[in-house]
Amino acid sequence: MARQELAPAALLVARAVADHLPPGEAIVGCSGGADSMALALGAQWVAARAGDRIRAIVVDHGLQDGSADVAERTRQRLHSRGVEADIVKVTVRPSGDGVEAAAREARLSALTAQGLPVLLGHTLDDQAESVLLGLLRGSGTRSLAGMAEVRGPFVRPLLALRRTETEQACRDWGVDWWCDP
Repeated sequence: MARQELAPAALLVARAVADHLPPGEAIVGCSGGADSMALALGAQWVAARAGDRIRAIVVDHGLQDGSADVAERTRQRLHSRGVEADIVKVTVRPSGDGVEAAAREARLSALTAQGLPVLLGHTLDDQAESVLLGLLRGSGTRSLAGMAEVRGPFVRPLLALRRTETEQACRDWGVDWWCDP
């Protein structure tokens, strides 16, 4: 009997990535949380078998005490698993839309700076949260569309998976993740 190379949750992540990974080179945005850590490891597994290349970018917004340490630990975890990872420090300049919107804008700008496809670790849980928040903010039926799997340079391979599945995938790979307070 053939031995399965990946445990079930890790295999689920890898299959989701395989269905969406653009050929050639891509960037994985990795915060160090379970979703993006599982995405990076799944992308590395798939890319290695397809002859493609992925690199992770860990964006340090500098908005929380110890953010540089979190970014460095994330980079080290990825590196120990064979994922090339760089830390990009950004300056967040809040505007009328608030700090979160400014941080998102700075992060997405850093991730797209190299002109490559960018994989993001949004899951079904994020999708549900996005729809609910949009409805609460009064954006009406426009919110029901949620996040697209592919929009511009951004690819979200994990939108059909739950956060519990990405956490289990990290356990399957034997890697810790950061929990944002």
